[in-house]
Amino acid sequence: MKVVRIGEGSLYDAPGHFNCSCMNKVVAGEDSQRTTIAVSHFLPEGGADMSSSPKERVYVVLAGKIKIIGKTEEHILEARQMIYIAPGEERGFKVLGTEPASILVVLTEV
Repeated sequence: MKVVRIGEGSLYDAPGHFNCSCMNKVVAGEDSQRTTIAVSHFLPEGGADMSSSPKERVYVVLAGKIKIIGKTEEHILEARQMIYIAPGEERGFKVLGTEPASILVVLTEV
């Protein structure tokens, strides 16, 4: 088991992300075989550029509101809502409104 308490973890800069602070909580290859879990905090107008990843991604919005932009679709997510993004699927996102957003990010190596 691994317990990660508030304030614990390692800060990192996520490529293509802006106006954000990210903290790894569980890291694939170090703490887990295939899964990385992080919490990302975004200021208003923060977000991520369109990109894809070979990993499965799940975003759970903890606070705030974000717009997920895919190649052919868009989704608006609020607190307690989540989205699954398949390996290779492109996505970008942006915080909506004047409140910051916090997102629990789960990445799984496939």
